[in-house]
Amino acid sequence: MAYEIILSNRAQQDRIEILQYWINRNKSNVFSIKLNEVFIETFESISINPNVGRKLGIKDFRIRIARDYLIVYFVEEDIVKIVTIWDGRRNPSEFKERLR
Repeated sequence: MAYEIILSNRAQQDRIEILQYWINRNKSNVFSIKLNEVFIETFESISINPNVGRKLGIKDFRIRIARDYLIVYFVEEDIVKIVTIWDGRRNPSEFKERLR
C-alpha cells in the first residue's frame, strides 16, 4: 500500500525557490525540470516505503537524500508529510533552526 504524500506549505515554497534558483542561474529550465523529476521520484519512493529515510533524531522526522537536497518528512498513519526540502550545501545550523 502506498502512503499519501502531502507537502507542507514550507516544502512547497522550498521546491519552488530551488527550481526558480536554477532557472535563473542557468537561464534555462532544463535542469529544473530534471531536478523536479528527481524530487517526484524520491516522493514516490518514500510513499512506497516510508521507513526508507534515516531517523533524524528531532521529533519523528526522517530524512531522505535526493542529489544535494535533504527531504525531511514524518509519517502519520497512512500519510507522509514532507516538512521541508533543504539544500545540503547550506549552513547546517540554519537547517536545525528550520526544524524547530
